[in-house]
Amino acid sequence: MIVSLSVSNFRSFSSEETFSLAASNRLSGSHDSHAVPIPDSDQKVLRAGVVYGANGAGKSNLFKALRYVKSVALRRREKGSGTGREPFRLGGTTDEPSSFDLQFMVGDKLYRFGFKADDQRISEEWLAQVIDKREKLLYERITDLDGKVTVDAAGLKGSSDKLTALATIGGPQNQSFLATVYVTLETSDYGEELGEVLNWFKQGLTLIGPGSSYRQPGPYFANNPGCAEFASSFLKSVSTGVDHLEVSKKEITEEDLRNLLPEGFISQLLKDVQKEEDGTALVELSEGNELFIERTAENHFYRITIRSAHESVRGDFVAFDLVEESDGTRRLLNLMPALHSLHTSNTVYVIDEIDRSMHPNLVWEFLDFFLKSCSGCRAQVIATTHESSLLDLELLRRDEIWFAEKDQTSATRLYSLTDFKVRTDLDIRKHYLQGRFGAVPFLGDVNRLHEKVGQTA
Repeated sequence: MIVSLSVSNFRSFSSEETFSLAASNRLSGSHDSHAVPIPDSDQKVLRAGVVYGANGAGKSNLFKALRYVKSVALRRREKGSGTGREPFRLGGTTDEPSSFDLQFMVGDKLYRFGFKADDQRISEEWLAQVIDKREKLLYERITDLDGKVTVDAAGLKGSSDKLTALATIGGPQNQSFLATVYVTLETSDYGEELGEVLNWFKQGLTLIGPGSSYRQPGPYFANNPGCAEFASSFLKSVSTGVDHLEVSKKEITEEDLRNLLPEGFISQLLKDVQKEEDGTALVELSEGNELFIERTAENHFYRITIRSAHESVRGDFVAFDLVEESDGTRRLLNLMPALHSLHTSNTVYVIDEIDRSMHPNLVWEFLDFFLKSCSGCRAQVIATTHESSLLDLELLRRDEIWFAEKDQTSATRLYSLTDFKVRTDLDIRKHYLQGRFGAVPFLGDVNRLHEKVGQTA
């Protein structure tokens, strides 16, 4: 679970801004099931966070900051390719380093991972375990102006000889030490602590953009019949018109595969399968129509199809391809594995524009189901949205509601609803739309535009 993220000099963030899901002690008694204890602390972390803001206010840049942190933690970078950071460009600070500091929970431990980066190198990097307001430094990395990387990994207990040797070498100046460990060593060489952290970044931090899904649903549904049944029930219960899903996984021959895909594409695909850690590859032919390749002693090829069944006036069922369903139904279907895995995973789902193509009631039901179905579990949802129906204190706590707004320098500022004195019976949605909490578009110049259009007509 994410406890906090601090970021500066990145995209629309200039000076340091902090997004925190540490539960406010002042709100004890308000949706207590939304809060989970932080290890070795008297504080709790919230299971949900929703960020509001006008178009261009920077709320999606919070999502992109997390995506960048994840890429720095895991991604190999080619020599001379730079760090890929995107500095704030409107304040004369492009030569200054960008800074990121992320606190997150893995199991019964709280970690803090952070770094500073300019265009060419990661100048500083750190990983620590936070224990009762104290920090146990696991490693610290410094890169000097000549590009020499020095890593002090004295805090990594039980380090393997390979990990110790890698710390001595340091790694590329534009690649984090954490990523260097990930792309260089075997899992058995990580050690317990680095293994926990790397696995969290890889499996526990799931970023879902406006046009993407939690994961390709075909293989997940085909290999998890219970999830397909759950998705069918959920889609039916929220009146999408879908009665149930029909999921098929049929093995095909290599000849069938070659009839479906260009020859050059198949050759590259089979090479990619050999490189993949899990030995699989997926090709989307169309929405709900996928090819799945599984590496065993011999490659196996499967065609996976998902269709939605609707009840006709005659009482029988008619199956539709997913491309025939609405964008909102497909968006909701793509999020179903996240709800289904609540009880079995501690994943953080960060969803940019959760309301994309979905009716306000569906978004509300999604969050309500998430928060009620697994009280006290350690799955977490963080979402950016324009959907004002979520501004409901029956659904969310005040400290779970955040706003992003541009200041006079066009830099993004982040603040919480807890920064305002509001009554528990206040109509939050109404007051937000009236501009009481900021983070709404200023439309005053539109009237001038009407006047100009009238003058030129």
